[in-house]
Amino acid sequence: MAIIKIIIPGPPVSKPRMTQRDRWKQRPCVMRYRNWCDHAREIVGKQIPPTGDILELNWVAYFAPPKSWSKNKRLATVGQLHRQKPDRDNIDKAVLDCLFKEDSGVAVGRIEKRWGNSPRLEIEIVT
Repeated sequence: MAIIKIIIPGPPVSKPRMTQRDRWKQRPCVMRYRNWCDHAREIVGKQIPPTGDILELNWVAYFAPPKSWSKNKRLATVGQLHRQKPDRDNIDKAVLDCLFKEDSGVAVGRIEKRWGNSPRLEIEIVT
């Protein structure tokens, strides 16, 4: 059993609901998702094994507290659960669709959203 750990810096992005129109109309949410996917694929490179070899895919998304919060509140929330948008299932969909052509082979995984000092996505793949 091997474990692959990957960190994608920057705020995690959820996958937007897309239509045929999004092929030519460049909505900001779709462009943000596509840019994040390109960034994620660039960082991951060839580290991802085929989905048939993956026993478990876990990820933790870290979001920076808003600057409008007081310094004490920002420090107190670090490590706590993130219970705001984006939804965890939409982030999961973005991760799987970005990294795999056929993601149906990934059957098990733990997903979390937390507050953190620096926004990032930490992925752990167990093969």
